[in-house]
Amino acid sequence: MGTNTFHLLIAEANEKSHYTIIHRDREPVKIGKGGINESFITEQAIKRALATMQKFKESINLYDVNDIYAFGTSALRNARNCSEVIQKIKAVTGIETTVISGDDEAEYIYKGVRDSLEMGKEKSLIVDIGGGSVECIIADNAQLFWKESFEIGAQRLLEQYHRHDPITQSEIKNLSDVFEEKLKTLFEALTRYPAAILIGASGAFDTLSDIFCFQNNILKTDEQTETPLTIEGFYIIYKDLIKMNRQERQDTPGMIEMRVDMIVVASCLIHYILSKNSFTQMRVSTYSLKEGILASLNQAATSVEAP
Repeated sequence: MGTNTFHLLIAEANEKSHYTIIHRDREPVKIGKGGINESFITEQAIKRALATMQKFKESINLYDVNDIYAFGTSALRNARNCSEVIQKIKAVTGIETTVISGDDEAEYIYKGVRDSLEMGKEKSLIVDIGGGSVECIIADNAQLFWKESFEIGAQRLLEQYHRHDPITQSEIKNLSDVFEEKLKTLFEALTRYPAAILIGASGAFDTLSDIFCFQNNILKTDEQTETPLTIEGFYIIYKDLIKMNRQERQDTPGMIEMRVDMIVVASCLIHYILSKNSFTQMRVSTYSLKEGILASLNQAATSVEAP
């Protein structure tokens, strides 16, 4: 249950500790909208959350599901009324919610990305831009070297800094000042663990990859777990996005409705990170937090079953 999007995965494990995803759904619930910077879930957001969880429960009931797990992230973990929201979800659906820490979120994201693509022996910086928080992880395929969760997610930035449409240069400067202040530990970590590859995990990166594919006549499929995006391609898209109003962004091939509002501040963050470190390559993983949780649950289940 993300700050912007709620996701449903239904998966089937096999005896080789692999799993097959048999159903996916997502809804732009936006539980952070209107209250995230006050650490509060609004009544309207609670209604959207409950309606979506009811819909998800109806889908779950169509499958022979043995176990149900629900996880909340930044908006819930920082909300003063978190307990009220998760109690209402349980009352309506019977589903118990676990609210995870930013540190756990980063760990799961790493596991999801590692399931999605071969990272190799070279260190990469993984970035997941959520609605409430941004997780940054430095890792290779075998080891996680550093991770941190920053409460500067796109919904927070949107409500505080993106007041004009198109965004103004002064607003972009204000965002850069925020990144300069909040991300000091990230760039200190990149000094200790140099990473030349930037891996974008899901979310805004998926949409940027979609736009890139449309612009370059690249055909991609829903089955791909790694999708195309280059650093040069990102810069071209970024320069366009910061000049567009909402309708122009909406009309951009590859854009989806749930990303149209937050894509500008998310792109400003990516642009800032690229400007502060010498990356040679950008990759996009379609797997992130939810797949990382699924991989962890499946691994735990098969470990218990092992003799």
